[in-house]
Amino acid sequence: MEDKLLVSVVVPTKNSENTLLRCLQSIKNQTYNEIEIIIVDNASTDKTREIAERFGKVYVKGPERSAQRNFGARKASGDYVLFVDSDMELTPNVVEQCLTKVLAEQGSAITVPEISVGEGFWAKCKALEKSCYMEDKAIEAPRFFEKRVFWEIGGYDEEMTGPEDWDLFLRIRKMGYDVSRINALIRHHEGRLSLYRSMIKKYCYGKKIDKYIRTHPHMACKQLTILRSAYFRNWRRLMKDPVHTLGLIVMKFCELGAGGMGLVRSRLRI
Repeated sequence: MEDKLLVSVVVPTKNSENTLLRCLQSIKNQTYNEIEIIIVDNASTDKTREIAERFGKVYVKGPERSAQRNFGARKASGDYVLFVDSDMELTPNVVEQCLTKVLAEQGSAITVPEISVGEGFWAKCKALEKSCYMEDKAIEAPRFFEKRVFWEIGGYDEEMTGPEDWDLFLRIRKMGYDVSRINALIRHHEGRLSLYRSMIKKYCYGKKIDKYIRTHPHMACKQLTILRSAYFRNWRRLMKDPVHTLGLIVMKFCELGAGGMGLVRSRLRI
């Protein structure tokens, strides 16, 4: 592949000093060289901007991740854009595989599979959960886009935080664009995950998920349940690790409850 096509990598941040350096270094170390890094920071109060300025263009924009992503895409000079969260680490050939795939298949969007890594019991439960979602079209969503197509479908819905990836995926499929998948991985670093932190995250997502449920009710029923088909397909994997499978069940019940509380609060406007 000729190193001529520019790929813009957009990274939204918010007090991300603990994970950002690893994230940006993984982008810088890609096997494909023509990359610009755009960091969109939501008024961090730690050393996030200090770290970010060593790697690329830094902008300040809020209030949430979807707005940050769209803002970064507007600033992007590349014909292709990849969205990476600040707690993620790209394996070295993610960008190269994405570009090769999209050019070979004349596609418009690429899904990059993710694995979860972290410390402690709950992080291992989360890793087990994520491992069940490999190649699950109800869960995985694209991160790499032809920029023209990204804007044609309207970018991320800025009223959503949490299900915005799923919403974009469903909209791009509805408009008839192809979505492909590569083999290179993204590592999602959970750190020392606690059940409480996981519940707080889902509670916040729950407060923003009402529009997604109303817009995509059929798919939401498949995604927002503890009885996901991915678990049944991977029952052998779960049976081999009964301790973390039990933890996964407890975690999903707690997350579902926290998300439900957020949803109820948003609907009651409390």
